[in-house]
Order: sequence, then C-alpha cells, then structure tokens
Amino acid sequence: MSDLLELALDAHGGLVNWRQVERITLVLSLRGRLLKVKQQPQGLRGALVQLSTKRPRTLISPFPHPGARGLFEDHSVKILADSGQVTGSLDRPRETFAGHERTTPWTELQFLYFLGYAFWNYFTAPFLLASNGISIAEVEPWEENGERWRVLRATFPDDLDTHCAIQRFYFDEKGLLQRHDYVTDVGRGIAAHYVFDHTTFDGFVFPTHRRVVPRGNDDVAALSAPTTFLIDVESVVVS
Repeated sequence: MSDLLELALDAHGGLVNWRQVERITLVLSLRGRLLKVKQQPQGLRGALVQLSTKRPRTLISPFPHPGARGLFEDHSVKILADSGQVTGSLDRPRETFAGHERTTPWTELQFLYFLGYAFWNYFTAPFLLASNGISIAEVEPWEENGERWRVLRATFPDDLDTHCAIQRFYFDEKGLLQRHDYVTDVGRGIAAHYVFDHTTFDGFVFPTHRRVVPRGNDDVAALSAPTTFLIDVESVVVS
C-alpha cells in the first residue's frame, strides 16, 4: 500500500475501523444540468440511500417516485413497489449504453444503474482503493488555487461497476479527498468531481457537498461551466 493511500485512509477514519462497517445510510439530494439532458429532471430530493460496504449494493428510496425504491446489486437493477413486487428490472444494464452519445436519454432503469454504482463508488472511497483487484500508483502532484494536492491513479478491474478503468484521486496535505477525475463511460462525459465540507459521522469523514463539472484534455476543470451534478448530503449513519 502506498504511503499516500495510508494517509488518506487514516484521515477518513482508518482502514481497521472501516473493516468493521457493514452499511452506510445517507439522506441526500441530487440535481444538475445533465439530468435534463438525460430526461431525468426529477433528480433526487431527500432520498434515503443505503450502501453495503462488503459488496456493490445500493438501495435508493424513493425511486423513481414515492411508493417505490430502486436496487442496484449483482450487475443488475430493479425497481420494487413498497409491497416488494418487482415492477421493472434490467440485467447487465451497462450493455444497454452501447452507442449512446452525450445527449442520448436514459430510461429510469439506466438512471438507477448510474446512480447505484456511482454512489457506491463515491461513498466507499477512499477505502475502496484498498480493495483487492484495484491497483494504485502515486503520480505527479497537482497545483490548483494555490494548493498542492497529491494524486493517486487507480486502475479498476473489468468486473467492477465504476465510471471507467483509470481514475485519479486528489488529496490535500492531511490526506482528505479534494477532487476525483474520471470519464463516465455510460454518460460520455469527462469530469472533475470536487468535494467540500468534510464532516465526521460515527468516526468516519465524508464530504457533504459534491460538484461535478466538465474537464478539459489538459485536466483543467471548467469551473465556470454549468454544473453537471450537485450532491448535497444531509446525514450519514455508519453501522
């Protein structure tokens, strides 16, 4: 394990402590310009999101409307009524994005897949980077707004649902995550994902505000561009 990853894990609560965690429960809202492009303008408002820390699994309530919830697990998604009845499902959803362009609309099940795997990746990082099968290397540091951030490049295995194979994570001198760069294979976007207002919940540190903006080929973020996504976290329970 690199010394930078060790610093980041310690700053966010510690890997030994994390290995005792089974579930993360969040209340959050999501909005942004891309939702209109993908014809999912409702976003999320005060949604309850439950994540397993042991395997990729995300439950979002309500989704896509009151009286229903969306489940991502085992490389598939399904929508369930409160009664438990499955009202929609999609196996191997990633294959359905083949041929998509940036402006191609998403179905509710495709949107659920995107949210399910993205939330699981976002809210388990940086601990996710210590998982078997993910290789990491520290690369050249990055300077932005008078700050110097250390950078981890992570290479993800093909069998993990994530944005893309190679991603970069930027950490400040304390080891706190500041930025996350990736290409959304399913959304055809080149993104810089900033995190703010780190807050401690049950001994673990989570950013409570996230802003995703376009990123140029020079890796400079288009901070003046319309926001792709905004995620506001109201509460986190770690259990």
